[in-house]
Amino acid sequence: MVHVMGPIDANHYGYVHGGVIMRAVDEAAYIPATRHAKCNVVTAAIDHLSFENPVHIGNLLIIKSQVNYVSKTSMEIGVRIETENPISGEILFVGRAYVTMVALDAMGHPTRVPPLVLETAEDKLRAKKAEQRRKFRLQLRRQK
Repeated sequence: MVHVMGPIDANHYGYVHGGVIMRAVDEAAYIPATRHAKCNVVTAAIDHLSFENPVHIGNLLIIKSQVNYVSKTSMEIGVRIETENPISGEILFVGRAYVTMVALDAMGHPTRVPPLVLETAEDKLRAKKAEQRRKFRLQLRRQK
């Protein structure tokens, strides 16, 4: 996804609001999750989102997303956030996030997700790391 950042997206200093970027991250995660699950999905969690470089008015906000891991009814979507100055062409890394999306049936209940086909060594490594993050998230949830 690519968005042009305008004045409505930013504060009075010209920096894009973190909430604007967070919304775009959520929307970008929705796309591969819905395509994979072939049904409605909702956000269950967003892991560690930090901003390493600012996004300014006039910059392009570039968000890349893909399904990293599939569980029974949920998926981890990896999201990479970049910003591009369209005049200079400079691209900067802004951050990354891991979004957990849950598939829903027509009644709004969690429903099974098709398995993820892991084709490359990179896909397999990404899925393995995602599974470790899932175990950690579930461990934290049990401690509450």
